[in-house]
Amino acid sequence: MIEFRSVTKTYPDGTDAVADFSLVVPAHTTTVLVGSSGSGKTTLLRMINRMVEPTSGTIEIDGEPIGDRDPVRLRRSIGYVLQNGGLLPHHRVVDNVATVLRLEGTPKNEARQQALEVLDVVGLDRGLADRYPSQLSGGQQQRVGVARALAADPNILLMDEPFGAVDPIVRSELQTETLRLQQQLHKTIVFVTHDIDEAFLLGDQVVILSTGAQVAQIGSPSEIIENPADDFVASFIGAERGARALHTKETGHGTVLVDGTGRTQGRLVEGGQGAA
Repeated sequence: MIEFRSVTKTYPDGTDAVADFSLVVPAHTTTVLVGSSGSGKTTLLRMINRMVEPTSGTIEIDGEPIGDRDPVRLRRSIGYVLQNGGLLPHHRVVDNVATVLRLEGTPKNEARQQALEVLDVVGLDRGLADRYPSQLSGGQQQRVGVARALAADPNILLMDEPFGAVDPIVRSELQTETLRLQQQLHKTIVFVTHDIDEAFLLGDQVVILSTGAQVAQIGSPSEIIENPADDFVASFIGAERGARALHTKETGHGTVLVDGTGRTQGRLVEGGQGAA
């Protein structure tokens, strides 16, 4: 479990990136921090592994203040996935995945074998192990980034807009893969995005932030959609525009579900029991 207690981050110019933020991140679930640019979501994420230090307040992992832990050891114990993958360009895929293992003193052959096993977990062919990042597609690079974050089997996985730089089809595939991995591995995931649909798809708990990391609403996707806390939340999730109000439409290929903007969101399955 991760807990923020009255955390504030003020930069030297006086800007409050985070103001009196408190949150409990339950263990073995996915919490998504979602908000527009300037909402402080990435700052909050980077506080968890002490890449950003709070000005005041405390952050605890399983009841232990992280300020009492060595920052380097803390970072190596937490998986971290960046938007652009953050891979070392002159290292082969297998060596990128094995980075933390080697830093922790795992022998080279053992680290390579563990890295290959993690490639299996994230759905990458072992035939890619000796390629360089530049020889991979964007989606493959992101999977390597996830594999590297998982290689040392951390309890916590931080994901900072990891799918923002790939095309919509690959993004959808990576989102599905993240759901599969979480069902298999049960990590404590903190995921940052500006995309509310991505937040609702991946999050067990969704935290909608306004400027200065002010919490507009916390809840499950269903709770937020069914009962937005205020006009800001309703606007942010598209409720006030009717964007989430679905109705059926008959086409030459069957019945589809259409949202309030006129976009098709899925098709009605046989018997009208749900959408595909």
